Amino acid sequence: MKRWRVISAAAVVAAVLGLGGYAELSALDRAYPPPLPSRSAYSVEVVDRDGALLRAFAAHDGRWRLPVRLEEVDPEFVQLLIACEDRRFYAHHGVDPLALVRAAWQMLWHGRIVSGGSTITMQLARLLEPRTERSFGAKLLQMARAVQIERRLGKREILELYLGHAPYGGNLEGVRSASLAWFGKEPRSLSVSEASLLVALPQAPESRRPDRFADRARAARNRVLARAAEAGVIAASEVTRAEIRPVPRSRLAMPAFAAHLADDVRRSLPLQRHHKLTLSRPVQERLTALAGEAARRLPPGVSIAMVMADAKSGDIVAEVGSAEVFDAARSGWIDMTRVRRSPGSALKPFIYALALEDGLVMPETMIDDSPANFDGYRPRNFDMSYQGEVTVRKALQLSLNVPAVRLLQSTGPARLLSRLRRAGLDPGLSRDTAPGLAIGLGGLGVSLHELVQAYTMFANGGRPAVLGDGALVKPEPPRRTAMFEAVATWHVADILSGAAGPASTARLPIAFKTGTSYGYRDAWSVGFDGRHVLGVWVGRPDGAPVPGISGIATAAPILFEGFARSGVAIEALPSAPAGAVRIDHASLPVSLRRFTGGGELLPPVARAEQGPAIVYPPDGARIELGIASGGDAMPLVLKLQGGRAPFRLLANGVPVGGMMRSRTAHWQASGAGFSRLSVIDAAGRSATVNVYLE
Repeated sequence: MKRWRVISAAAVVAAVLGLGGYAELSALDRAYPPPLPSRSAYSVEVVDRDGALLRAFAAHDGRWRLPVRLEEVDPEFVQLLIACEDRRFYAHHGVDPLALVRAAWQMLWHGRIVSGGSTITMQLARLLEPRTERSFGAKLLQMARAVQIERRLGKREILELYLGHAPYGGNLEGVRSASLAWFGKEPRSLSVSEASLLVALPQAPESRRPDRFADRARAARNRVLARAAEAGVIAASEVTRAEIRPVPRSRLAMPAFAAHLADDVRRSLPLQRHHKLTLSRPVQERLTALAGEAARRLPPGVSIAMVMADAKSGDIVAEVGSAEVFDAARSGWIDMTRVRRSPGSALKPFIYALALEDGLVMPETMIDDSPANFDGYRPRNFDMSYQGEVTVRKALQLSLNVPAVRLLQSTGPARLLSRLRRAGLDPGLSRDTAPGLAIGLGGLGVSLHELVQAYTMFANGGRPAVLGDGALVKPEPPRRTAMFEAVATWHVADILSGAAGPASTARLPIAFKTGTSYGYRDAWSVGFDGRHVLGVWVGRPDGAPVPGISGIATAAPILFEGFARSGVAIEALPSAPAGAVRIDHASLPVSLRRFTGGGELLPPVARAEQGPAIVYPPDGARIELGIASGGDAMPLVLKLQGGRAPFRLLANGVPVGGMMRSRTAHWQASGAGFSRLSVIDAAGRSATVNVYLE
């Protein structure tokens, strides 16, 4: 009985001492908590609408350290890691006594360290609180920290912290950074060979770096494969296949898509570590590649900017601020989607929409394209020729300048500017200054972002969307008032859908408009379908001229290729709203068959008295078309001015083709020598030139 009293007393004393020791340890634990990382220790990441990484920024210490969730990592990688590093990870509480005993016995037996006894939690403790000395005291502190970590965190959290901090060579920390840098992919899709390499690297990250010590990296990977097969994690056949796979010889750059937009959101929210945008990485990636390819075909110093937006929601789907953000020769650091430049003819659709809304014209109304003087302002067409009388439809499709100015003169430049401001355009003009007619041909400044926003009205019945800044979560934007009536908007979209596309690309079911600023400084093209708007700008960021660039020849091919390569399904253009019908010229009311306004100083009678003239080729010219060489001869291009369409062209007294309204004609000569070319207009007036062809 006395013996039991002693045992009972001892048990009580032990319990008291145990509780006291536990209380003391708890007090020490609270006084000296482990240095768990905060969110600020990680890299800033910018992701797309689906969570795909667009751009990452190094952490404050210059290291790539991306946070990771367990479901973002390939499960087989986690199995390999636990099998090779800590088989009893889910059973111990931070320290594995069996592993320590095994490691000590192997060291005594072999005289060297064969395997470590550190658990994953102990390794995490060493990463969070690095120490240079390798002593028994340091190991004891590491074990104590591991116990502390296990008291605070679950196994899942411990794994995620380890996978976010493990070293992989250089300034790479964490499995996401390593997977992106060594394989160019997220860790959710690692192969067995890749996963095995990433398990091996943290044990000696510098001496096993694949870009410097490929043989060591391969050997370490193969050892992991062998241990994994021994543990039954992978089959022997998988080991054989994985061992023959090469290891990466170079490190890849981190993703840098939508670099300018990512910079903007990072600056606007400096304390936020995770930014989610409305962009789609697949679309962004394809348009970025297209901009780079197209820029390499252009002269040095020329850049490209692109914006694709969802016209219904206002979300930016892709935004390319420059052809290559790190290309100093093209001033790639400048975001050309937000810089205001002259849009050239890209604003003409809004002039026509205003004239259609006012009832001044219909698409088949005839309008005069001939020299005119608007109080000293004498616009000329891009090719320096004139078409005479053409339909409003043709005038917009050919982007003729004089008809656009005639319509703007009748509708009023101030009203056009007011409508542009409804769409959110800020041209930088004083509200106290009356705008002139030149604004219709690009005499103001707009950004690509603003222009795309204005064009969203075509998918919304005249009501433009409000483009966001790329942030996925944004306050409910104010609904803009209608820019134009739905009927006028539909007519303009219908006209633009019939414009001839660039010769170098396949035709797509989209509507588009181009623009070229004065002096060949900017080339624009904006296209749209029933859902999306894509805008393209080409030029030099410093505003210097680029001889030869134009909206139709330079920007439009990029636009069409952008729609084709983006992966975005092209939707049908909006159907005709109530009251919108196509009416041919003969069925129009008499007052709408010909536009007689415009306010120009040259009266219609004076214009009518001007007969036709062949301005090219000039009379007596000697022209080489390749006839004498015996090969395929080029056709002769003729350009006309004056007169009234339709025209009849004759070559050596023989009619060529039928009646034509165009002022540009092509004639294929049958042989070399002198030829007499004549043109007769609708009023019977004629012009003739004699040329020598060879």
